[in-house]
Amino acid sequence: MLSSLHIRDFVIVEKTDLHFEDGFTVFSGETGAGKSILIDALSLALGGRTDVGVIREGCERTEISAVFDPNPAVADWLKANGFRDEELILRRIITQQAKSRAFINDSPCTLSQLKALGEMLVDIHGQHQHQSLLQNTAQRQLLDAHAQLGGLLTSLAERWRTWQENQQKLDDFLKHEQQRKLEQEHLQWQVQELSNLKPQADEWEQIDQSFNRLSNAAALLEGAGAVVEQLDGEEQSIITMLNRCLQKIQQLSSHDSSLAPIAESLDAARICCVEATHDLNRFLDEVELDPQRLEETERRMRQLFDAAKKFNSPPESLHLVLSDLESRLAELEFGLNVDALQELVAQNKQAYMQLAEELSAERQKTAATLSKMVTEVMQTLAMQGGRFEVALQPAAPSIHGIDQVQFNVAGHAGTTPRPLNKIASGGELARISLALSVIANKAGQVPTLIFDEVDTGIGGGVAEIVGRLLRQLGSDHQVLCVTHLAQVAACAHHHFEVSKEEQDGTTRSSIKPLNEQQRIHEVARMLGGLNISETTLKHAAEMLKH
Repeated sequence: MLSSLHIRDFVIVEKTDLHFEDGFTVFSGETGAGKSILIDALSLALGGRTDVGVIREGCERTEISAVFDPNPAVADWLKANGFRDEELILRRIITQQAKSRAFINDSPCTLSQLKALGEMLVDIHGQHQHQSLLQNTAQRQLLDAHAQLGGLLTSLAERWRTWQENQQKLDDFLKHEQQRKLEQEHLQWQVQELSNLKPQADEWEQIDQSFNRLSNAAALLEGAGAVVEQLDGEEQSIITMLNRCLQKIQQLSSHDSSLAPIAESLDAARICCVEATHDLNRFLDEVELDPQRLEETERRMRQLFDAAKKFNSPPESLHLVLSDLESRLAELEFGLNVDALQELVAQNKQAYMQLAEELSAERQKTAATLSKMVTEVMQTLAMQGGRFEVALQPAAPSIHGIDQVQFNVAGHAGTTPRPLNKIASGGELARISLALSVIANKAGQVPTLIFDEVDTGIGGGVAEIVGRLLRQLGSDHQVLCVTHLAQVAACAHHHFEVSKEEQDGTTRSSIKPLNEQQRIHEVARMLGGLNISETTLKHAAEMLKH
């Protein structure tokens, strides 16, 4: 519920602080006094579009704050979006530099956040809003809102998108089927060629080493043999010379112990040479001249190198190329399973149609009750014998379902209901719109309803019925209404008067709550104009009493 509204330097309002209660509240005043400015200011606080023209002339900025009592749904939204939830203050600042800033509970927010929150708090019915009822889209939205089908519509939209996405995949597949088959054949050939080659991880490194060893076997044998001969040959070998040197130093160290470390070094060198000789002999035993094996190795290297060139990959990565091609082929073959894709699309369509039919049934049920309720209200709005009918016609499946919603009306008895946009006059349309606003409002969702001169074009007893309807609506919601009709104003629980005056060449608008006596005078003014007689005052008091 809206508890207060604070406006500073907005259009012709210098400063005003308004406090509201629940029930039905009206705003009245002379034409041009600024009654609708209140609605415009609140719209800005709720995320509406603006420009610097709303700033009062001569001022740097305008500031509007609206304070609400948050309900549980709003509190959950605040928590989910990172705002404090113990109170709710919406603030909007517009400067001469065309800058707009928005705040929720004194924390900066985006305009889209402000607008999303505002839609949960207030529903504004403008004086020309009834024109939207001429559109089938608005008619469908009103019916769905009255039936509270939001959850069902969300689920249906998800199923619709899933169906359409897979249908698009199927259409694309059928359109490019030949191209995919050619790609599949090419992949199959590539996989087969590499599978026949059977490249292995680390194979290139091993075969490269093997080739180097086999192709240089003669040089390896000759060189290793020469080293063995020098290390441990029959004449003047290194090991023999080290043995002699070691013996000589050992003899000398008996006379001088400082030679002992040298003896140890020579012994270590001798041992290393002996071990190297053993290792070289073992190497000579293993290395052999094998022309046939060398030829086989060369052939394998050539195969791997040719494949690497063909597949534009290093030879050592061919096994990875094969794995990637196999994965792509498996994925393509799965995608080429048109039967599976067609079955999936059929399942998606069936799931969508099942929910769409459920939605249609709910719409049919609500259409019957809404038609009856609006028809009953029409009898009290100078449309005796008239009939309202919500007709559902089959439509092509869409994100909104399989129905086209159409509002039909018969203005008086004995006529067949016809589409609202073809038969209703401006006055009838305004009255039907008001009836729908009262009956088909978003009851469980929005606590505050605002009506901005929706009673235009009616008067007399019909105006009194409208006032009673709005008062009745005020028992379940907070209702704010800008009106010029005394009959409507007299039905309100609370009454504000909007007036304007000139001071020093500047026009200012002011708003004040009225007590009982002031209400009598204001209702009398609305009844009789400038010259208020005792009879008019008595009539106004009588209206307020009843």
